[in-house]
Amino acid sequence: MFGKLFGGSKEPKEKKILPWKNLTTVSQLDEIAKLSLGKTQVIFKHSTRCGISSMVMNQFVAAFDLDINLDLYYLDLLSYRDVSNEAGFKFQVMHQSPQLLVIKNGVVIAHASHGAINEIDLFKFV
Repeated sequence: MFGKLFGGSKEPKEKKILPWKNLTTVSQLDEIAKLSLGKTQVIFKHSTRCGISSMVMNQFVAAFDLDINLDLYYLDLLSYRDVSNEAGFKFQVMHQSPQLLVIKNGVVIAHASHGAINEIDLFKFV
C-alpha cells in the first residue's frame, strides 16, 4: 500500500551504465587532447563527497544518450587532485566541482558546472 502511495515499486530499476573511462593520470590529458582531433572528448569532474555533485552526476547519467559518438572520462577530483589541477591549466578552465569539459581539436569548446552541466547539448559538439 505505502509503496504505491510513494511511488515505490517491487521491481528494481535497471541501473544505466555509461561508457566511462577513468581519468587518473596527468599524461592522459595529452592523450585526450590528441584524441580530440578526431573525436569529441568529454571530462566529468566529480567530487565524491559533495551532495550537489552526486545529484548532478545522477541527472547526467539519467539523461545521457548512449548512442552519442564521443569519449567520456570520469575524474574523481578528490582522489586525483593533481589531474584535476592540470586539466584546468592545460585546457584553460577555472576549476569547479562538479564540472563538465567538452574538448575538440585540442581545446575546450564548452564547459559548465553544477546544474548547468545538464543543460549542455552534447550532440552539438560531436
